[in-house]
Amino acid sequence: MNHKSKTWLLAGISVLFVVLFLFIDIGGNWEYILKRRAIKIGAIIVTGAAIAFSTVVFQTITQNRILTPSILGLDSLYMLINTVVIFLFGSSTLTMVDRNIQFILIVFIMVLFSGVLFKILFKRKNQNIYFLLLVGFIIGTFFESFSSFMQVLIDPNEFQIVQDKMFASFNNVNTDVLYIASILIILVTLYFMRLVKYLDVLALGRDTAINLGVDFDYVVKRLLIVVAILISIATALVGPIMFLGLLVANLAYEYLKTYKHQYLILGSIFISIIALVGGQFIVENVFTFSTTLSVIINFVGGVYFIYLLLKENKSW
Repeated sequence: MNHKSKTWLLAGISVLFVVLFLFIDIGGNWEYILKRRAIKIGAIIVTGAAIAFSTVVFQTITQNRILTPSILGLDSLYMLINTVVIFLFGSSTLTMVDRNIQFILIVFIMVLFSGVLFKILFKRKNQNIYFLLLVGFIIGTFFESFSSFMQVLIDPNEFQIVQDKMFASFNNVNTDVLYIASILIILVTLYFMRLVKYLDVLALGRDTAINLGVDFDYVVKRLLIVVAILISIATALVGPIMFLGLLVANLAYEYLKTYKHQYLILGSIFISIIALVGGQFIVENVFTFSTTLSVIINFVGGVYFIYLLLKENKSW
């Protein structure tokens, strides 16, 4: 089976999972239940697509399959924003402010942070991409430490609200926010289409790409902005899911066994939808909401991450 047929197979499985999730055990009040499940499925597709899409692009830029965009510190920034708001103004502020405005502000702050970071670090010509990752990791650690410091000081009842923000949830997604997120991702994807042709060449390495006529710094800067916007949207929509991108991107590489990014991106998106829909089904029907989907994803992704490290160590 070639990579094209494998991609279609993944698409078919993801559609099957979505249909089963929507209609299984729907009961008598099907109109209400179907609407609730449709919102969850919409959030899952938007989040899964954004994370998988951005991770494949990011790993191609960095030439490293064990790195994810979370190393840029955006997940930590998301937690810092919520912690600062609750610390200074109280959790009631989050309920008083319109959720659409909250979403847009959080996405704007995260994208602005990424833009400033890229602007500063790419002032010099031919700046090493790993220097950016190192700075992003350090800033992310600082954000995380500062958030933890404030969480120790706030009221225990307020901390419960902060703790809820630490884990991704598809149960209370606002429909209006979902529409905004979908529109933003469509616009980013349309912009990305003019850059997708460079990904197969970038996968060959910086020097090879430059020798083949690619303006490496120009393309990488714009791809990083695309990655930052996608991760910001996904995180602001449902919360951080650290290991999802790592898991689905590497499964796509292993299953499809192709260098063509049009198939790798689509394959990783379909695997992401399958993983999230399956995980949400387990959360609702096996664990009866006693845990969150991000805990399951991070556990499986963490184990897979260790496997990748051991695999790489053996190859050395």
